[in-house]
Amino acid sequence: MSTTTPSEKPSHTPSEVPGTASARYSWRRLPVIRQLRQSVGVQRGMLITGLVIVGLMVAAALLAPLITPYGPSQLRGETDLFGARQAPSAEHWLGTTAGGYDVFTRTIYGTQTALLVIVVAVAFSLFIGVALGLLSGYYGGWIDRVLVVIADAIYAFPTLLLAIVTAIVISGGSSSLWGGILATSVAITVVFVPQYFRVIRAETLRIKTEAYVEAARVIGTPTVRIMARHVLRNATRSLPLLVTLNAAEAILTLAALGFLGFGIEPSAAAEWGYDLNRSVSDVSTGIWWTSLFPGAAIVLMVLGVTLVGESLQDLADPRLRTRRRTDSEAPQATASAPASGGGAAAGAPKGTGPSEIGPN
Repeated sequence: MSTTTPSEKPSHTPSEVPGTASARYSWRRLPVIRQLRQSVGVQRGMLITGLVIVGLMVAAALLAPLITPYGPSQLRGETDLFGARQAPSAEHWLGTTAGGYDVFTRTIYGTQTALLVIVVAVAFSLFIGVALGLLSGYYGGWIDRVLVVIADAIYAFPTLLLAIVTAIVISGGSSSLWGGILATSVAITVVFVPQYFRVIRAETLRIKTEAYVEAARVIGTPTVRIMARHVLRNATRSLPLLVTLNAAEAILTLAALGFLGFGIEPSAAAEWGYDLNRSVSDVSTGIWWTSLFPGAAIVLMVLGVTLVGESLQDLADPRLRTRRRTDSEAPQATASAPASGGGAAAGAPKGTGPSEIGPN
């Protein structure tokens, strides 16, 4: 009869046993969590600040019906009209606009419009730009030459002028909520597609000459599988940085279109650019609340997205990430030198202690 000794019991590594530390802490590898763990010092402060601002804006957009006392196009209370250019009061916390809308309500609901335009515009730009860049970089030839010429021609136009022309062609300058969001998103998409096209094309040209891609071709892997599994997965690693930076530009483009009168109609949805346009004449008369809060909302939204984008861009550069991590750990290494070196290290010249000798 055989017996099993304790040393013969099967052992499992943490990665083999479900529910162990490696499985429980897999959430640490999520994109934003991973960047937060890598960041240090000012870099971490910038990233956290940007995430907090963006989180508050998203929460305001989702909870707008619960936060605001009125609707975005409401002009009348229970008894009478709100009135134009009313100062901040208990009834209207941030006053009313020149058109008689509640400023607080318009500012909060403006986050919904901004986020919808960002999501739709970035989704369109990603889909079209990535697909065209992948085809152009992988196949080359006349397809590459034609697409590069078209992208360069679009990129040569001024961004705002191109967006205005596209918005006029699609919607005639102004439209309803979803029509205006679609028109504005398409106008911004036309501007952003060449940027995604250039990034993906350059990465595809580099990746398609790698050894693992050549090996996949040799063993007879279908072209579609090579493009999707090997090329696309490695060519899109830098896209999150471009998405965050383009999101800030989309907010400014949306505000510019609304300010110039080519955005969404005020009766259809709240839009910060239109409200700023209507408050231009109020600035010279001392009526500050009609322009301050929509302008502050634009600044905060752009600032939050930009801080996130710049922080992610720094963390994607190993040189910047290593330098900042080393700078933050240098005081700890210096403070531990006397304790680890003992009495002999105390009298040694600086830089020769055992604790300052790095790993081989």
